Amino acid sequence: MQLVIISGRSGSGKSIALQALEDLGYYAIDNLPAMLLGSLIDELRAQGERTRIAVSIDARNLPTALERLPALLEELRHREIRFQVIYLTTDARILLERYSATRRRHPLTRDSDMTLEEAINKEEETLNDIRDLADLLIDTSRLSVHDLRRRITDQVAHQRQHQLTLTFESFGYKRGVPLDADLVFDVRCLPNPYWDPTLRQYTGRDANIIDFLSGYPVVEAMASDIETWLEKWLPAYQNSHRSYMTVAIGCTGGQHRSVYMIEQLAQRLVKQTGEVQLRHRELGLQYTLSETPTTQHTAATPSTP
Repeated sequence: MQLVIISGRSGSGKSIALQALEDLGYYAIDNLPAMLLGSLIDELRAQGERTRIAVSIDARNLPTALERLPALLEELRHREIRFQVIYLTTDARILLERYSATRRRHPLTRDSDMTLEEAINKEEETLNDIRDLADLLIDTSRLSVHDLRRRITDQVAHQRQHQLTLTFESFGYKRGVPLDADLVFDVRCLPNPYWDPTLRQYTGRDANIIDFLSGYPVVEAMASDIETWLEKWLPAYQNSHRSYMTVAIGCTGGQHRSVYMIEQLAQRLVKQTGEVQLRHRELGLQYTLSETPTTQHTAATPSTP
């Protein structure tokens, strides 16, 4: 049996994620009371059906049920039930914009005098324990509906058993650090092609930027240091039952140095991991690199999940 638990902030795209899994053949249940999780698994096991289950457990649960969830998950682990906890989060300012645009009520404002902003902050506090237990954190702040469905398909439904899923993400500091990054490296100290007007229009995937950056020993030194660190410590993360690892590398605008760096690192580490996910946040690109050729695709224009 394979169980996926979707949780996260209201408005972050949980329904989209659950629908994506349902389309992939999962038996999907929205807003499952946490205390019924064990009974659901027992019933489905007794019937010998539904080897893949996806449930949404969030702040609509009773507070006491959420408090017991960590213990319930530990029981499942002792019963050798394979499960993943996926937590979706979104920047609070973007959530405010989404609720204002759709005029939906936040679940925590229905029976209280809380303002929308207070409800959003209270929900994050309520779900902190689940977030800490999550195997995968997905920041949906800048993801379109199609991007989120693709992330769920690539990283959750197709996740390789007993294999760490490694993702490299380039980003620009001027738009903030990705909320779902596990490790962050800053390459703003490296030579910047932006200051050469003839190179400004290109990206770190283009030959002239590659030639520019590869000509500096300091760039290769940083790439080698990061590679050595990851080669040493990735096995330790995997041995601690870690299923996912997102390594974010940022420069000022997320166009040149960070893009070049994760392309280089992915090519070097794919031999160790067999497969690497790449995301260029500011370029709107995401694709998989493996030891066999794969299809690359451009992300859709952002919209509300």
